[in-house]
Amino acid sequence: MTWSIVARDERTGEIGIAVASRFFACGAAVPYVGANAAVATQAFVNPLWGVEGLARLKAGEAAQAVLEDFRARDGGQALRQSHMMDSHGAFAAHTGDDCTPWCGHLIRSDHSVAGNMLAGPEVIEETSRTFAETQGPLANRLLAAMQAGEAAGGDKRGRQAAGLTIHRGQDYAHLSLRVDDHDDPLAELARLLEVAGERYLMVAETFPTADNFSGTTDRRHIDAAIAAAEDQRRAEGRPSASRATSTEA
Repeated sequence: MTWSIVARDERTGEIGIAVASRFFACGAAVPYVGANAAVATQAFVNPLWGVEGLARLKAGEAAQAVLEDFRARDGGQALRQSHMMDSHGAFAAHTGDDCTPWCGHLIRSDHSVAGNMLAGPEVIEETSRTFAETQGPLANRLLAAMQAGEAAGGDKRGRQAAGLTIHRGQDYAHLSLRVDDHDDPLAELARLLEVAGERYLMVAETFPTADNFSGTTDRRHIDAAIAAAEDQRRAEGRPSASRATSTEA
């Protein structure tokens, strides 16, 4: 099951993973992202490839060396698929011989894409091409890439779940969105990303960091940014994408 993209924004240093599958809660099972590295484990998921792999990559080990060690140690490696980026920005990928076709992966300078049970190689090719050609924030580029892969055929069994995770140099996620059970999970993920842009992302800009334990505690510029976004949305005639209940009494 599944295809995913692991990427680094060379301009901002952000790291992210996006994933989609005809498999429940793939956004919980596949991505492992940290301050300076990332691992996607899929097909016949082995969470330890994610947990141990991310810890070793963050500590400075090379992605290719970690992947070779996992292949040597894991008796189920032929069923596994994984791709990862180390703290040096190098990518490595593994597609086991017993992964369900179509299966495969590709690696570029700033991203890797891997998938199995796909309609064909065009799924990962279009995912990669669209990521490379899309401008803007990393989250938007990843989502556009996955939507292109879906348009090229996606998971040949259908659709169910998707996830998107972005880290900005911290061990916690700057943005983490999941759609666990939906007939059009990437469209729902796009809606959630739009909702995030109405308020959440403004607050996330103020989160504490390893270098600034307190973060930003003055709400005034947060409120101003939220108000400006709301004014622009109204000027463009766009209603809120949120389905939350009203905060008015």
